[in-house]
Amino acid sequence: MPGGPSLFALFGLIFLFVLIQVGALQLAFHKLGLNPEASMTLLFASLLGSLVNVPLFRMQAEEPPEPPPETALGRLLGFRQLPFEGYTTVAVNLGGCLLPLTFSAYLVLNAGAAWFDHLLTVAVVSAAAYGFSRPIPGIGIGMPILIAPLAAAVAALLIDPEHSPALAYVGGTIGVLIGADLLRLKDIRKLGSPVASIGGAGTFDGIFITGILAVLLA
Repeated sequence: MPGGPSLFALFGLIFLFVLIQVGALQLAFHKLGLNPEASMTLLFASLLGSLVNVPLFRMQAEEPPEPPPETALGRLLGFRQLPFEGYTTVAVNLGGCLLPLTFSAYLVLNAGAAWFDHLLTVAVVSAAAYGFSRPIPGIGIGMPILIAPLAAAVAALLIDPEHSPALAYVGGTIGVLIGADLLRLKDIRKLGSPVASIGGAGTFDGIFITGILAVLLA
């Protein structure tokens, strides 16, 4: 998705506060075998990392038919849309991509599920994410928020119920990265956005929410 990580980080803080109030995050990470200290460390590292986009390369892109609408909240907070100059910078988000990938690798190595089961879950979610995601000019890659978590949870429960939380997190996280980001790289030229961040505009986009919801559903 395009840039604007600070705005998404603000929404992330609100989302984080709500989830903490209901204990959802603690429950999700408990199901993944993390103690409270490790859970909070991962959460805040991901939150801070969501502000960091590491540029990878630039590509020529098409200008959108009309500029993306400016939101009232964006005006209130002083955020400005970056001008489109004919190129899109493809970046990778630290909190929304690299940290979830690192934690997924940890779960693959330590959670006890078979490698093939992880691959199968990732394949199911990747197919669902690609099938339901669509490029939205000037905005990014959009997808109904519950599609990937449901696909990850159902696949994990069917494949290996005993290790379903870890399978759901790995499948949901990596599946969205593959299906809605990597396989959609060819569509970036149509977005007309100055920045497209693999992993979204921050931690609390589809990838973060998919991972947490998938674990809660599994």
